[in-house]
Amino acid sequence: AGRAVEAAAAAAPGAAADPGQAARVEGAEGLFVVLGAGLAAASHPLLYVKLLVQVGHEPLPPTVGRNVLGRKVLYLPGFFTYARHIVEVDGKRGLFRGLTPRLISSTLSTITRGSVKKAFPLEDMEHVSNKDDVKTSLRKVMKETSHEMMMQCVSRVVSHPLHVISMRCMVQFVGREVKYSGVFSAIGRIFKEEGILGFFVGLVPRILGDVIFLWCCNLLAHFINTYAVDDNFSQASVIRSYTKFVMGIAVSMLTYPFLLVGDLMAVNNCGLRAGLPPYAPAFTSWIHCWRYLSAQGQLFRGSSLLFRRAPMPAACFPID
Repeated sequence: AGRAVEAAAAAAPGAAADPGQAARVEGAEGLFVVLGAGLAAASHPLLYVKLLVQVGHEPLPPTVGRNVLGRKVLYLPGFFTYARHIVEVDGKRGLFRGLTPRLISSTLSTITRGSVKKAFPLEDMEHVSNKDDVKTSLRKVMKETSHEMMMQCVSRVVSHPLHVISMRCMVQFVGREVKYSGVFSAIGRIFKEEGILGFFVGLVPRILGDVIFLWCCNLLAHFINTYAVDDNFSQASVIRSYTKFVMGIAVSMLTYPFLLVGDLMAVNNCGLRAGLPPYAPAFTSWIHCWRYLSAQGQLFRGSSLLFRRAPMPAACFPID
């Protein structure tokens, strides 16, 4: 949902020359802010459960089920079962723990993208045309991807401090803590305990994931549209319009470990139970975190919330 809003924001118009157009641009920016906030609120329970799974919190035992071959396997609770457990503990409002800083983060991200786009309008960029030769079209794709990467990186840096606060508010469910109870008090606590750098823990892997996602998605879509889709095919234009979307889904799966590491670093060793042993050691860097997860075979933990196979240790010794 977040990347969908960012992609839509990237397509919004840039700076306007006349007052009427300027008003329309401002209206479009306001619409994207509202859209982003709405999607953030609607998807929050899903991301909340995902984060608790990412940190390794499994309050419910696995259940016996059958795979596609009919064999009995152990499954960990899916999203709906996990969400029902949260409601039983905290009530329906508990599903929206940490929503306020996340809404602020989403709003800051959308506004920042719009501001960067005004400073560096997309109209100044050349757009890819089917009439371009291969070298020219590739050069244009690289320019547009660089422009999109710049907007994404700046918006990520600006919004990340609120993302950290949101993550920490949510994982308090694990230890039933109240250390981060509000946005302003959380800002003061992080600054006092960790300094400025505390607001940017986990930023590097998230930016790396964004950059790899953008370049792989755009270049793969370009090469597929150029070499694999025949212009003589009647549905060529329709296929090309969906290529980037499909590539986005595939590439997002490959870059998921960067998202996981970034989220774990945001809560690691911050005084909350979810960021301390037995859930995880105190990582010295995001690379340390990556290596630890890789050694445990957990680099894709939380990537699926519907059919979660229980690993053998968890199956034998479920975490309470």
